[in-house]
Amino acid sequence: MLINSLSRSIRQGLHSRRSYTALFALPAFLSIAPINALAQDAESSAPSQKLETIEVTGSRIRRVDVETASPVLTVDRAAIEKSGKLTVGDLVQQLPSISGAAGNPAVNNGGGSGGSFVSLRGLGTNRTLILMNGHRVVNADINTIPSNLVERIEVLTDGASAVYGSDAIGGVVNFIMRSNYQGAELTSSYGISDRDDGERKAFNLTFGQTSDKGSVVGGIDYNKFDGILSGNRDYGKYSLTYTAKTGAVLKGGSVASPSGFISAPQFGNCAPSALAGNTPGGTFDAGAPGGGADGIPAHFRCFSDAQDTYNYQAINLIYTPQERTNAYVLGNYKLSDSVEAYLSIFHNKTTSEAQLAPLPLDLYSAQITLDANQPYNPFGVNVGYRNPDGTVSNGANDLAIRLTALGPRIIKFTTVTDQVIAGLKGALSDTSWQWDANLNYGHNSVLRQSPGSLASGDLAASGSFSANCIPGSTAKGGCINIFDQTDPNTAKILKQYAADPFLNILSTFRQAEFNLNGNLFDLPAGTVSLAAGASYRKEYTNIAVDYITRANPANGNCAVQISACATPFQGGFSVKEVYAEVLIPLLKDLPLVHSVNLDLGERYSDYNTFGSTSNWKAALEYRPLEDLMLRGTVSQVFRAPNIAELFTGLTDSFDNYTPPLLPGSTTQVPGFGSKNGTQVQTFFAGASVLGKPLNPEVGKSFDFGIVYDPHWIEGLSVNVDLWRVYLQDNITRPTGQTIAGFCAANSTSPFCNNITFGNGKIQQINTYIQNFGRLDTRGVDFGLKYRLPETPFGKFTLGLDTTYTAQYDNTLTVKNGDGTTTTVADHAAGTFDPQFGNIARWRGLGNLGWSNGPFSAGWSVRYIGGEKVPLIGHVGAWAQNNLTFGYNIVPLNTRIDIGIDNVADKQPTIYYANTVLNANVDVNTYDTIGRYYWARINVKF
Repeated sequence: MLINSLSRSIRQGLHSRRSYTALFALPAFLSIAPINALAQDAESSAPSQKLETIEVTGSRIRRVDVETASPVLTVDRAAIEKSGKLTVGDLVQQLPSISGAAGNPAVNNGGGSGGSFVSLRGLGTNRTLILMNGHRVVNADINTIPSNLVERIEVLTDGASAVYGSDAIGGVVNFIMRSNYQGAELTSSYGISDRDDGERKAFNLTFGQTSDKGSVVGGIDYNKFDGILSGNRDYGKYSLTYTAKTGAVLKGGSVASPSGFISAPQFGNCAPSALAGNTPGGTFDAGAPGGGADGIPAHFRCFSDAQDTYNYQAINLIYTPQERTNAYVLGNYKLSDSVEAYLSIFHNKTTSEAQLAPLPLDLYSAQITLDANQPYNPFGVNVGYRNPDGTVSNGANDLAIRLTALGPRIIKFTTVTDQVIAGLKGALSDTSWQWDANLNYGHNSVLRQSPGSLASGDLAASGSFSANCIPGSTAKGGCINIFDQTDPNTAKILKQYAADPFLNILSTFRQAEFNLNGNLFDLPAGTVSLAAGASYRKEYTNIAVDYITRANPANGNCAVQISACATPFQGGFSVKEVYAEVLIPLLKDLPLVHSVNLDLGERYSDYNTFGSTSNWKAALEYRPLEDLMLRGTVSQVFRAPNIAELFTGLTDSFDNYTPPLLPGSTTQVPGFGSKNGTQVQTFFAGASVLGKPLNPEVGKSFDFGIVYDPHWIEGLSVNVDLWRVYLQDNITRPTGQTIAGFCAANSTSPFCNNITFGNGKIQQINTYIQNFGRLDTRGVDFGLKYRLPETPFGKFTLGLDTTYTAQYDNTLTVKNGDGTTTTVADHAAGTFDPQFGNIARWRGLGNLGWSNGPFSAGWSVRYIGGEKVPLIGHVGAWAQNNLTFGYNIVPLNTRIDIGIDNVADKQPTIYYANTVLNANVDVNTYDTIGRYYWARINVKF
């Protein structure tokens, strides 16, 4: 029986748990532990042999079994090394169970930090818990985790609030770090796209020492990526706007062009601009003669969408430049036969930046007034914020212009993360009981600087726009010809008011934890095991804001352009938790019952912000045969409000916006066009800032699956899991689109109070972070791994992991003032959703690996199914192919790998600029670089 158990556990470790050797074969790993040899060793020492227990992600119970009721996908070290990826984020984000709109280095507008985040089941990055050796991390950016230190990555695709607490709704990603390492290794990597951009370089050094008393492993990891301009790819050269009515695609982008979009009486008979909310307007043109019945002055003419819109896209980035350095040390030391001390220290510094087109300036929004009598104002009316009598205008006469004289906007990020985990662990005498007491401290600092900003408040007060300015003067107070960005005088005046504001976010994390596990008593079917523990955690954030960007609490404005305005805030929370988990063997060795185990767990959490909550799980493992396991888990899940959701000060966002339509019609609801065209300006704040209650999200997670490892087909493992998650009281910030839609549907909706109307359009929307709506998602995971019998031509492995999303519904219900209710259900499965991102029904990752002696090769395919896209309709499926080749130079302890990512140069699917913010495509999902070549060399000492 011992031989069978040992052989079984080894086979499961190699071929089960959806072990993701996904890109390549693993001949080296398989050859170091032949099953027969290990079985013989076990037989010779059977009377005294004791199998070591381990803790698998998803449970606190230490067990011999590797495969449990928890669906866990494993990315092992061999796959990490041979993938050619420099950061674990690039690898993890390709897994089929990950979808939605998680950030990565391809996100420029709205990104730029260089980080990669995880959104399991498309539920959002704040509903996936990131762990390192089972401990929470202070920074959820998984690119800060050094890839050369990772032994394996365990991805739990099931809710685990009872085991780990808040945030583990979609699942858990647990990075297991290397230990007991002996020797040293040096790795260097280089890559470049076939368009000669996106160059990357990396170096890392790992060293370690192991003895009977303990071990230490440490090293450094450095990598650098060059940025890639959107204009260097055909799909991103222009801002492409899709017109739903005609199907036409307009090359252009923004009416805030270098020559401006001018709303003045003289342009009333011009053709309306579709990109400016169907409003007529004019533009500056030095060669225009002017004149005519409309009285358009010289050097101005009607604005044309086809001719005058500004292509901001070409200067933006589709991959943000970044430079990253990691340093780390992990060690453990036996203080006695029963007590061991351990310590982990991690440091990361990442510098990165986003690049956006020159600043668009809207005089009305910036509270700037171009006086009717200013020398460069030929329209005879005030343009911008105020009427001649000093009252605030309705925005009918306005100017939106691109300040190309200031150059592009650069948003620089400097992120520093440090984390220390120190503890003691040991055993209680000669019993099965083990304990672990640890302290976990981390801090994360993010400094954001914004060169290319404009101190618009100072510019407004300078007198440059008034009738009393000094014509031709370049000093402050001189007249500015704001319409002509090519005028040297305009550039000189604007640059006097250029700003470089900063924002600094400092987050700290403190946790003390104690865990205990062991055996309670024996039953006929086995031993009842218990894991229990307690913890105290405190998190705190302080956001410091440059004085010129401090937002006015009344209107959100500040001394720079409103998009850079921010509010300083600080806040935190603390939580006390206790948990218990028990494993009960129910049946064993009966007809059609190899074993039945029941796993029960519960966690009680007490937050100082909202109170207490208790969450449980129940999991059943049934093996009718040794090779076949049926499993099921039902869990209560929750997510506590985070610091930003509670304490964020007044912040603004320009939400993508399409005016709602009259029921059964293609006609827009009157008065619901946006002043900003395809965007609507939305102000929001944290719940606590406005004195609003905010409760945790609550729901349930279900997983029912089959795992089959047939003994008669050695090397094969198949799994199928049906999963479902539902959440209520979702913590969300209603978008401008959502608020306008509810108000348009019923004029007594409470959301109508959030909208400021003016001049027949929506001027701005105000809201706050709140509990609102229900989310339901369900689907199926399928995995297959097969290590074929060895052939004269070498060893082959096959792998396939797929996820099918059958449902992804976001249901919102609002009680109206007239006593009725309005319910809106967003069925996002199989679509690109502006709020939730890419929720394609099918995602897959397939692979074929080969090895023969020192040679190896691999082929992988990543697949994203077709989906429905707003305004466009259905788009086709997308697939990316990667190839790798490797050679071991055994006498030199050296391995060389080369690879081609995206062999066919598959371009991302175009969604157009009126659907997405970056490069006309979904940069969160698709590869934006194209064909890419890389090489890696590893030398061991």
